[in-house]
Amino acid sequence: MIKKGIHIVFLFFFCFQINSQSKSDSLALNFRLEYNKLPFKVNKKYVSSKKDTLTVETFKCYISNIQIQYDDQSVFTQKDSYHLLDSDNPDSFQFHLTKNNDKIISKVTFNIGIDSLTNTSGAMAGDLDPIKGMYWAWQSGYINTKIEGKSSSCNTRKNEFQFHIGGYLSPYYAMRKVALTYDKKATQINIGIDLYNFFANLNLAKTNSVMIPGILAMELADYSKSLFYIE
Repeated sequence: MIKKGIHIVFLFFFCFQINSQSKSDSLALNFRLEYNKLPFKVNKKYVSSKKDTLTVETFKCYISNIQIQYDDQSVFTQKDSYHLLDSDNPDSFQFHLTKNNDKIISKVTFNIGIDSLTNTSGAMAGDLDPIKGMYWAWQSGYINTKIEGKSSSCNTRKNEFQFHIGGYLSPYYAMRKVALTYDKKATQINIGIDLYNFFANLNLAKTNSVMIPGILAMELADYSKSLFYIE
């Protein structure tokens, strides 16, 4: 019985060591949700640069087509690269990409949203599953970014604001590409997502609901690029 217990303990530490070694040998992206450069908390009251008091209840965003560019001009592209960042699931903000090769990383690029081809292929599994709440049932296509909450500035039911940013057909193609300069070696790249920058562009008394592709959704898609930065 004692011998069996020792074997179990040994197996536990062996698995832990293998897992730790695997993580240290891989390159990971770690996204951090923030508000004005401080850690963000769901349902906490914040004030925008427009003096709107607000709370964010939901943040969801698709990150796709991740590429790592190195100083030797080589490029790693993650296959089937679709990740849903979800404020209700903190673990969704970090994921491993590839084995660390000890090269200097010059740039990190990714898309905010889902490309046209994937949209027209229909709903899929994993993070693309409609159960995630990011697929329009009434219109084929994915919501690229969803930000919902409340503000006393909103003259709406329960003072709610809802921003569902999407669209894959011209002229309302809402996917946006982000390119971030890095210029060093790393096993983990930390990327901030600062929601302060999003609300800095909005007057919630006037703009508080965007639920379909269109001109406003395109403007919000442009704003979303300013959220991301290398920490």
